[in-house]
Amino acid sequence: MTGHTQDSKVSDILKIDPYLEPHRHEIERRIALMGNWLNVLDETEGGIEKFALGYEYYGFQVEDDGTIVYREWAPNPVKAALMGDFNNWNRESHPMTQINQFGTWEIRLPPVDGRPAISHHSKVKIVMTLPGGEVIDRIPAWIRRVEQDTKVSPVYDGIFWNPPEPYVFKNPRPSIDLSKGGIKIYEAHVGISTPEPRIGTYKEFTKNLLPHIHKLGYNAIQLMAIMEHAYYGSFGYQVSSFFSASSRYGPPEDLMELIDVAHGMGIVVLLDVVHSHASKNVLDGLNMFDGTEYQYFHAGGKGSHDLWDSRLFNYGSHEVLRFLLSNLRFYIDVYQFDGFRFDGVTSMLYTHHGIGTGFSGGYHEYFGHSVDDQAICYLMLANRLIKKLNPKYVSIAEDVSGMPTLCLPASIGGIGFDYRLAMAIPDTWINLLKEKSDDEWDLGHIVYILTNRRHMELTIAYCESHDQALVGDKTLAFWLMDKLMYTHMSVLAEPCLEIDRGVMLHKMIRFLTHTLGGEGYLNFEGNEFGHPEWLDFPREGNGESYHYARRQFNLIDDHLLLYQYLNNFDAALQHTESKYQWLKAPQAYVSLKHNGDKVLAFERAGVLFVFNFNPNQSFSDYRLGVEAAGTYKVVLSTDDEEFHGHNRLDKSTEYFTKPEPWNDRSNSIYVYIPARCAIALALY
Repeated sequence: MTGHTQDSKVSDILKIDPYLEPHRHEIERRIALMGNWLNVLDETEGGIEKFALGYEYYGFQVEDDGTIVYREWAPNPVKAALMGDFNNWNRESHPMTQINQFGTWEIRLPPVDGRPAISHHSKVKIVMTLPGGEVIDRIPAWIRRVEQDTKVSPVYDGIFWNPPEPYVFKNPRPSIDLSKGGIKIYEAHVGISTPEPRIGTYKEFTKNLLPHIHKLGYNAIQLMAIMEHAYYGSFGYQVSSFFSASSRYGPPEDLMELIDVAHGMGIVVLLDVVHSHASKNVLDGLNMFDGTEYQYFHAGGKGSHDLWDSRLFNYGSHEVLRFLLSNLRFYIDVYQFDGFRFDGVTSMLYTHHGIGTGFSGGYHEYFGHSVDDQAICYLMLANRLIKKLNPKYVSIAEDVSGMPTLCLPASIGGIGFDYRLAMAIPDTWINLLKEKSDDEWDLGHIVYILTNRRHMELTIAYCESHDQALVGDKTLAFWLMDKLMYTHMSVLAEPCLEIDRGVMLHKMIRFLTHTLGGEGYLNFEGNEFGHPEWLDFPREGNGESYHYARRQFNLIDDHLLLYQYLNNFDAALQHTESKYQWLKAPQAYVSLKHNGDKVLAFERAGVLFVFNFNPNQSFSDYRLGVEAAGTYKVVLSTDDEEFHGHNRLDKSTEYFTKPEPWNDRSNSIYVYIPARCAIALALY
């Protein structure tokens, strides 16, 4: 990569953000580091796309004639062998051969009577002899199926997976391009997606949840806890087998069917991918795989995350890059995922992993010795790979630090993500609900938090994700209504001011976040209808109970409960956005933040949004500025009866603009805006 090319690319990113000029040399170093890796991969691997096909070489491969080839990268052992049900667990009968100087071992098993020598769904392991003579057993690192028999042991078994009838995808991937804005994500966990206190299945999710998500109007699903993890309560964030889709929910083919059916509904499916760290498990993980702590991870303290009690990858290793990049391509190619939400990006970006660090937004925090250049380079390579496979594939970063250039193209020095999560927004809402009454809310501060995003870097806004649903925290609904949700959510109950306030604000907060907070929106399953309980996985402290490790979707089918109305509003919100597409539009123009009246108004995508957070006062003929002249009608109102509103607005009413400038807009419009109500008006 020549200096001239590098200079021109850096100049491109400086045009977007001139404040990066003092850090030009570090951006140049990032570009050069990525360029060096791309050159190496071009020269030695045939390019990054072929490099990421490691899953077709390592692990178990079945050739057309039934021959099984198993390969594993393990530089430390002096001997290796394959054992399993197929050879009665004989440690010596099937030795492997080291086939290159990098530590790759191989064994070829010819077919027996025309069939593969290892039966489908049988157990396998690699056995390795270390230089000192110690013999260790491990589950193959690239294995595509592991299973846990908790009646025997909590340790997983490696499974040779070669189904006689592989799943055949029927539906093409959705043709929509969400990488440039407009994504509406339904964040979901297959295991908790049942009202019953047990682990749900892929099949049940396909049958019961996909129609619900489709009816609501979301265009993307983000699946959590898919990569296999030993501890269910980790929410999937302690991965032990990276190429294995969790067996808790069913076989791989059922996950393929789930994704296939979602595609048939026009919904893209994203994987919550965990490349920021790995489980410390030895017997069924990558830790100490070949007898060393430094095969996949950094050695010593650098290779351990103190808070997560997990191992940290060495992103500067050629073979670790192969493993991780191939992992991404594997889920795209084999399972047909349409992109990724990268977990724990803040931990990857910095050598301090964000531990004990508060980010003020000063640029000095994002550059210098505390930044992990190797991890940043990996993320740049990962995003480059994703876009080379298909420009429409989506990548999302979970970063709390606000790293500049995170969502700018890697080709100009950015890290290459499409979106970042607006992690300050849910914290803001929770702090307001915890500490202030409605009449104390500072609308200017709320607007600042919702609009404070980096130029040309896309953001996904959300009021609450799985983090806020976990035991120890509270959802918005619970902050608003607390224990009254157990006694006063019936339509037959006596009117309750706290419930009325909670229902109205629940809708308004979600409405405002959706319309003002970003170029994408995310909801965690159940929150759309104000799920009444937190999420608590079975653990010793709760008697291993599944009572709270579920989502009670049955509540929205009970017409005597108020949950149906919140669900109705969420569906109306998503479908109204689909019509007017404000998430794809430039950031809103906020024309009014009146703290006295508690009224907020802004325009986006030609729609005028008006929020009256005043708990008591409605306003007739309230004057607002609006740019586009014409006749407006209310296209969405939180006050509609179908959303358990008070039906104070006549939606047939026409609102006419006047050519009188107001609040820096070309025209005026006079509207009726009831107390604790939000409306969207559009030209017709």
